[in-house]
Amino acid sequence: MLNASILTWLTLLPALGAVVVLLLPRRGRAPQIFSLLLTLFLFVLALHLPAHFNYHQQQGFQYELNVPWISNPAIHYHVGVDGLSMWLVVLVSFLAPLGVLISWRAIEDRKSEFYALLLLQQTAMYGVFIALDLLVYYAFWELSIVPLALLIGMYGRKNGRRAAIQFFLYAFIPSALMLVGMLWLYAQTGTFDLVRLQQQLHGWSTGAHATGLWFTSLAFLLAFAVKVPVFPLHGWLRDGIGEAPTAVAMILAGKLGLYSLLRWHVALFPTEAAHVAPLMVALGAIGILYGAMLALVQTDLKRLAAYATLSAVSFVVLGIYAFTTASMDGAAYQILNESISASAFFMLLGILYERYGTYDMAQLGGIAAKLPRLAVLFVITTLALIGLPALNNFVGEFLILSGSFQTHARITAVATLGVIFAAAYMLWMVQRVFYGAPSEHVMALARPDVNWRERAAIWPTIVLMVAMGVASMYWMHAIDLTVPNMAPNTAATHTGIYVWVASTR
Repeated sequence: MLNASILTWLTLLPALGAVVVLLLPRRGRAPQIFSLLLTLFLFVLALHLPAHFNYHQQQGFQYELNVPWISNPAIHYHVGVDGLSMWLVVLVSFLAPLGVLISWRAIEDRKSEFYALLLLQQTAMYGVFIALDLLVYYAFWELSIVPLALLIGMYGRKNGRRAAIQFFLYAFIPSALMLVGMLWLYAQTGTFDLVRLQQQLHGWSTGAHATGLWFTSLAFLLAFAVKVPVFPLHGWLRDGIGEAPTAVAMILAGKLGLYSLLRWHVALFPTEAAHVAPLMVALGAIGILYGAMLALVQTDLKRLAAYATLSAVSFVVLGIYAFTTASMDGAAYQILNESISASAFFMLLGILYERYGTYDMAQLGGIAAKLPRLAVLFVITTLALIGLPALNNFVGEFLILSGSFQTHARITAVATLGVIFAAAYMLWMVQRVFYGAPSEHVMALARPDVNWRERAAIWPTIVLMVAMGVASMYWMHAIDLTVPNMAPNTAATHTGIYVWVASTR
């Protein structure tokens, strides 16, 4: 019974919790305490998914529920997960209580609204990852835009409203085009169901519907590419991440767009995806280098993090559209890795901002002598982000680059420079902020090191960075059952590269 309803409970409970938060007393810590307890419960509930997942089932979805909802048009409440979406549901559940903990003292005004919007965003993200009906997916996709825009606008640093409007327009307009494509698909097939659409669209790329299918696939691609973001559609990212509170920046790390590229572009339009793959591979490589080079010249830590995010998600785009088993497995794994490592980095930046009230590196320096525990956490997170062996990002990046090299050797060779640039800007940042000459601003302020609440938020991500680096097979087994089957004509069969990576630990 739990298997049949668990996805529904996971999706509905945060939304119900948002209503409860708004009804709680606004004084004291009641919104934080309730939100923390609810998100912890949801994380424990989400662990049921990998604990009871059938790791031998290579086709189809699990924990599936398909109930007719509206007869005309034919909309079904159809939800389920596979080896990719299961881990993303667990990831959202894992990060949610950490976002509450890191916001405990950072958000003091309109606390009830903040945590209600955060819980509503959790519902939207669950819905995006589990929906198997196009219109249900679209409802959750659009819902995910609203809480994020409100959170950025209401709780942004200086130009939050401008950043929120920019993000909303970037995300909403392409999504409206995607809705037109969905309606065209329904007019031609009579269904919004993913599985039935995949069956009916087979062979349409060369038939009478080829032109309509092309435009529909491009509408989907544009909507997802903006949300990732893919270069050059990243105009909202710098201000979005720069203005966003820490818990919101943790959400903006590309999960929704990257997942949707795999599920609703590559898997639904395989022939069209194969035709645009060379362009997407090239844009991925450009994004890697462009983001890394801009990060190199930043003096604001939040903007450095924004451009580093652009470079990191571009690695995943490269891996997806290289269409080899290794690259696609690595791309799916890197969605998890990047979300965890980037979330830790954003939380550490938030702690630093709470202590010194600035992200300007010119006003920071010599912090390691005053806050040694914070410095240690920064160094570990930095090493993970630059792909140090035995930490999580190395596995994903290695699979992406080695798999992509099989089909796009020259572009991949150039993209590999992004790894060197990442090491340069991240290590330079750590040296300047923590081990450089002490600044007057830092010396004038006596600030405490990380406290128990902040350690409780950061250390789980540190543990996962190590665990996913040395025991990647636990996550990769489910991913490898699902992701390679999404590619139209996977260029390389299973090579066992990730088995070798795990064994050499």
